[in-house]
Amino acid sequence: MIPMVDLQRQYQSLRPEIDAALQEVLAGARYILGPNVQELEQELAAYLGVEHAITCASGTDALHLALAAAGIGPGDEVITTPFTFIATAEAIRYVGAVPVFVDIDPRTFNIDPEQVAAAITERTRAILPVHLFGQPADLPRLQEVAAAHHLPIIEDCAQSFGASIDGVQTGAGNAFGCFSFFPSKNLGAFGDGGLVTTSCPTSAETLRRLRNHGSSERYYHDEIGYNSRLDEMQAAILRVKLPHIDQYNRERRRVAARYRDGLAGLPVATPHEDGIGTHVYHQYTLLTDHRDAIMEALKAAGVAHAIYYPVPLHQQKAFADLPGRPDTLPVTESVAARCLSLPIFPELEDATIDGICEHIRTALA
Repeated sequence: MIPMVDLQRQYQSLRPEIDAALQEVLAGARYILGPNVQELEQELAAYLGVEHAITCASGTDALHLALAAAGIGPGDEVITTPFTFIATAEAIRYVGAVPVFVDIDPRTFNIDPEQVAAAITERTRAILPVHLFGQPADLPRLQEVAAAHHLPIIEDCAQSFGASIDGVQTGAGNAFGCFSFFPSKNLGAFGDGGLVTTSCPTSAETLRRLRNHGSSERYYHDEIGYNSRLDEMQAAILRVKLPHIDQYNRERRRVAARYRDGLAGLPVATPHEDGIGTHVYHQYTLLTDHRDAIMEALKAAGVAHAIYYPVPLHQQKAFADLPGRPDTLPVTESVAARCLSLPIFPELEDATIDGICEHIRTALA
């Protein structure tokens, strides 16, 4: 079986370092907000080019904390994409705000800035783009729109760690960047974990309080907060992996290029790079009108595959009562009906990629 991602192989390649780091944590017996968390936050801030990197318990919590730190609450609107994992819009609902879904670009699958501009109302308080599948959203245009209306941009960078635009990392150039360290992410822990970035010291202090029960001094609570702290063992693992992230992303781009060459000439649309930023290929997602045939062939050959995402958020039951929910977003719905993701991870060999392409070619013959 060829998996979507092979976490075992990555662990084996780093096993001595990871095992030693975990043993050190166990010997020190400091498990919450310990030295590894502190060091990791400094290392992440340096890598991403931000003043402050505040870890938390998950990528979903990162979004929730950022929205709360931005002062967004009941009655406010946040414009976002319907073509993403539910956590993006879930977090907006957590603070009592309303997610406003607008359509996506048919090539990049990222939020369409012109649709964002058209959706702004007097209740709009933020724009929340997702750098989907590792492809940076059109931040230059979104920043123009946001500046014209004095709105903050909160970036969902869950799938884009290491992606950049003109040398600026995603999550570094706006009010907040929100990252996930879910195990399958480009930089993944061995469990849940998240990160919020900001260059505003006031926001950073608010985030540190919010993640720790609203407290900056033990047993003194300035506000109602949350229990959302990255544990020391996950921090230790991430510190081992962080120096390898650029190589991991280069290998993902190698895999993507091999797929692109191997699928050339077939009735599939391979991922589009629009030149706005560096794609880091968290997923390799193509479009095809022959999805069922390809899936059947891959299943028979023991090749994992997935549909991200089969039901757009504006069509999910969880948002059925959403005020102003759009009846249809045609580009999003078309992409959801035709998208298919193939295995991608840094250790995937060229011969295996070629074999997957051949299975697809045979299915479409």
